[in-house]
Amino acid sequence: MIIYSLGIYIFAGCIKIASLFNKKARLLVRGHKQIFSILEEQTDRKSTYLWFHASSLGEFEQGRPLIERIHNKHPECRILLTFFSPSGYEVRKDYKGADIVCYIPFDTPHNVRRFLNTIKIEKAFFIKYEFWPNFLRGLNKKGIEIFSVSSIFRDNQLFFKWYGKGYAKALTYFKHLFVQDRHSKDLLRSIGISNVSIVGDTRADRVIEVAAASKNYPIIEKFVNGDPTFIAGSSWPADEELFIPYFMTKPDWKLIIAPHEIHEEHLAEIEARLKGRDYIRLSQASLENIKGYDTLIIDCFGMLSSIYRYGHIAYIGGGFGVGIHNVLEAAVFDIPVLFGPNNQRFREAQELKQLKGGFEITDAYSLRILIDKFISNPTALKKAGRAAGDYVRSSSGTSDRILGEIGLD
Repeated sequence: MIIYSLGIYIFAGCIKIASLFNKKARLLVRGHKQIFSILEEQTDRKSTYLWFHASSLGEFEQGRPLIERIHNKHPECRILLTFFSPSGYEVRKDYKGADIVCYIPFDTPHNVRRFLNTIKIEKAFFIKYEFWPNFLRGLNKKGIEIFSVSSIFRDNQLFFKWYGKGYAKALTYFKHLFVQDRHSKDLLRSIGISNVSIVGDTRADRVIEVAAASKNYPIIEKFVNGDPTFIAGSSWPADEELFIPYFMTKPDWKLIIAPHEIHEEHLAEIEARLKGRDYIRLSQASLENIKGYDTLIIDCFGMLSSIYRYGHIAYIGGGFGVGIHNVLEAAVFDIPVLFGPNNQRFREAQELKQLKGGFEITDAYSLRILIDKFISNPTALKKAGRAAGDYVRSSSGTSDRILGEIGLD
């Protein structure tokens, strides 16, 4: 692992150089300078901690149901939450469900020793794709139980290559791996790892909880006014250039757009595409003026998971870029979900497609054909929505099963 550790040092150096030009890298460098001061100031030396590590915000949402169930059942437990990415830490650094929140140090032997000597870890939980060999080895040497939660493994990962045997050894340090699908379990078995359970995705528990606690928004309710409504969540320009032209020909449908990025340039670009429809930004809307519009642009964060409840069809963005965003947030409200072709890495999207609750869009033509079908056949629309909602509900219970198997139920 000498080469791996050297690579981590080089990576850390590259991040410092990138921080001169890149805001995200700058946040990462600033956050890393504070890691050990946060730990030294906030750690209770007489206590042990359950450590949850998530790369970013999406992975945190997968671990969150476990954290909050532990709080409810074992309020005496202390929680350490770490992130790798600024997009997770900057949003959740004030999360009240954890006693301490900070970045994870770069995975060097020195950082691992210092980290584990600063705070006493009782159990460690690494969410989805997080596999840091030096940390795993350090935890194992101290006899600390380590669990992988909601993980997915694929044939092209280094673990399963002939030249990746040294890296694959890191997986042997897990006491148990809770994976999402059968293929992951089979891949792990092929390299001699059998302490594996198929439990699915903890996000199903999370979206059900969020849906149950979803907020009512009087402005949006008045905007929709009982009309058929299409909601585009976390959309990117490549998504918008497909669905906006379609709905220019459907004035009887309300359109809600919640773009992934809400900077002024992107908002202006969306508005330019909407010429011919009556649009308004949420920040400019009120109960008095909203009724005259047929398109609402959500120019703030934090509302999308509740807004889906007002929709009849949902489009989830990202499928023409880095990958689709969370399809379960919309599906839980019994509405069909549409998304672009980059969905192969997302098990829930694949299963929703099989159940006819999720649908892949490859171009403007395929979008038009599908939505025309739903508009002309309300029964088919309702059936697809029910299939989506039933899938989410059937996937629930993962968090309780995991806690039961590790003795924290």
